[in-house]
Parts: sequence; C-alpha cells; structure tokens
Amino acid sequence: MEATVATLLGARLGGRWVLRPAGGSGFAATWHARGDAADLFVKSTPPAQRAMLEAEADGLAALAATGTIRVPAVVDCWTTETACVLALEGLRFASPPPDFGMHFGAALAALHRTSAPGEGRYGWRRDNWIGGTPQTNRWHDDWPGFFAHERLGALAARLAQRGAPGRLLDGVAALAERLGDFFDDGHAPRPALVHGDLWSGNWAALADGTPVVYDPAVSVSDAEAELAMMELFGGPPAGFWEKYRAAAGLAPGYAHRRGLYQLYHLLNHALLFGGGYLGSAQRLLDTLRHARP
Repeated sequence: MEATVATLLGARLGGRWVLRPAGGSGFAATWHARGDAADLFVKSTPPAQRAMLEAEADGLAALAATGTIRVPAVVDCWTTETACVLALEGLRFASPPPDFGMHFGAALAALHRTSAPGEGRYGWRRDNWIGGTPQTNRWHDDWPGFFAHERLGALAARLAQRGAPGRLLDGVAALAERLGDFFDDGHAPRPALVHGDLWSGNWAALADGTPVVYDPAVSVSDAEAELAMMELFGGPPAGFWEKYRAAAGLAPGYAHRRGLYQLYHLLNHALLFGGGYLGSAQRLLDTLRHARP
C-alpha cells in the first residue's frame, strides 16, 4: 500500500514522494510523506470508505475558515480506483509550553463565539464520523431535539442492533424524553461550530506554542458539549478555563449538563469497544436519570 499511495501522490501533486508509516488510526492508514518541496501527513482508505476522509477534509476546512484556531491545512482529498487519499499539511509538534492552556482556551473560545453556519439551527451540512461511528447531523431548530435524535437516539439505535442491554436502551430513551429538565436554569445554547471530538489525543502544540486541533467531527452544537468531552478523558491543560471563561463565559448550569453530554461519548465507546464502557455508560445514565438542577 505504501508504494501505491506514493504513486498516487506523485500523479496528483507531482514530484517524488517517500512515505513512512505513521501507525494507523484504526480507521485509516496514515503516513508521513516527504516530497521535493513539502512534507505532508497523509491518510488513505479503500475507495468504499472515502466518505470518512471527505468528511474529515470538510471539517478541517470549516474550522480553518473561521480563522480562530489552527488546524492542518487540507492540501487535497481525492479518490481513485485503488484508494481515497487525504493529504494534509505536515506539521511538526512540540512539547506544550507552560502557557499553552491559556492560548488554547482563548482560541477555542474564539471558535465557539464565531458566527456559525446554519441560520441559527443545529446540525451540519453533511453527516460525518465520531471515531469509527457514523454521526448524523440533520438540521434541527432546537438544541434538545437535535441532541435527542441525532446524538442519543442515533447511538441507541446502533447499540440496539448490537444487542445492548434493554435496561441501557430504555434508560437512554427515558432520558431523551426529559432533556428539557437539564435546561431549567434558562440556558439557551447559542449555535456554535464545535470540533466535536476534542479529547487530549486530538490537540497538540507547534514549536512556538500555537495550539493545533485535528481529526474533527464538526457540527453546529452547544459549546458546552465540546467542553464536556474535553473533561471526559483527562481534562484541558492548565490555564485553559481562565482564558475560556474570560472570552466566552460559562453558564452556571454547565456542571449539571456535563454528564449528559459525556454520556454520548461513553455510549459511542460502548458501541466501538464494548467491555467496561457499557458499565460506565449505565452508571452515568443512572446518575443522570435522578439528577435535579
């Protein structure tokens, strides 16, 4: 496959390319590509899976267009009879400096504050993927309706196909029916463009400390959903919250909704990996079902 991708790069972009495997993402082959005039980071899939890479290119382009936060530039994305190839700017990452979190908080706040597409609705112009799971993004006029149908409901349907326990599925359905309870504090989410899969493995720093994000699953959503994901597996770097709050604010009821938004990602991990994630999702669901503002 390495020789095939190198040939495809040469035919599309010109020049000679030397590839080095970058370890793979679980859903695509990844490569460091060195050319005559540039270095690239390249992903490849079989042609039948091209929608995954096309959606990633779309998400990166959307984030870049805001001018708020650094992403790898999309050089090209194309499909041949043998492969789909996504060629990205080859960035060199470094250890984050002590003030990285502050810069990251300011940049993410700017992203969440920028005017989002969709004319005040929630969703996106195409479906995409959260990890290896298809993520539906049909437009909705109201946020609870979007989250109930395109997030919790969509994952519950996939889990049902995999034979997930009825108690878990019934609990998700019951929770979706009372989402309004989580907004009793008057929080009315402002539609925000979010990265969508912002765990610590999807951000890094350039040598000058500039924050970079990648591997997006974008949508127009409640910015709190982004923050909750960041807190699920680890947490934002030191200094993040101070700058984020100063620039974008944070509703007092966020702590009440955080688990709700984290449930989506735990359900996705239960779908992808099973095992202990099913138990973790059920425990969080039990807590949420009895939660009060």
